[in-house]
Amino acid sequence: MRHSHKQPQKKYYEINYQINADNLRVINEKGEQVGVMSKNEALKKAQELGLDLVLIAPHAQPPVAKIIDFKKFLYQEEKKAKEAKKGVKKSITKDINLGLFIAEGDLLRLVEKGKEFLADGNQLRINLTLKGREIAKKQMAFDLINKFLRLLGEINISKPPKLEGRVVRTVVAKKK
Repeated sequence: MRHSHKQPQKKYYEINYQINADNLRVINEKGEQVGVMSKNEALKKAQELGLDLVLIAPHAQPPVAKIIDFKKFLYQEEKKAKEAKKGVKKSITKDINLGLFIAEGDLLRLVEKGKEFLADGNQLRINLTLKGREIAKKQMAFDLINKFLRLLGEINISKPPKLEGRVVRTVVAKKK
């Protein structure tokens, strides 16, 4: 089995001699506009300062280039991306699997586990698999799922209980 771990796409920047445009709108290291000049003039200016000429808006008319330290620029871009990522919390869906003839004590233990998952901000998927001849007892399965939902307390039902093949499945989340 092959796992695919997607690497985030790195943004590609044209720097110094990689820039193809003839004329550029140039911004200096302080963020002030210098004006429109030829690529060679802009490169000369950047080299005098010991910095790089980086194309930051290739589709503008004329393209916009900035005179900056490229390594420092990449570091700051990476830092911004990490900061943006911090604010986003992934909602994880946790599963709880029930059986049709589950004992009362086991049911209560799973309800407590479900409450913990919901308290952590996760969604909860409740699955009740019908095995063998249990498929004839669909109403019992729905009654058990509904009892489980009542025991969970204050919840939002994202996906109401539904029979999917041999599994009665529902998805719930914490009430906001």
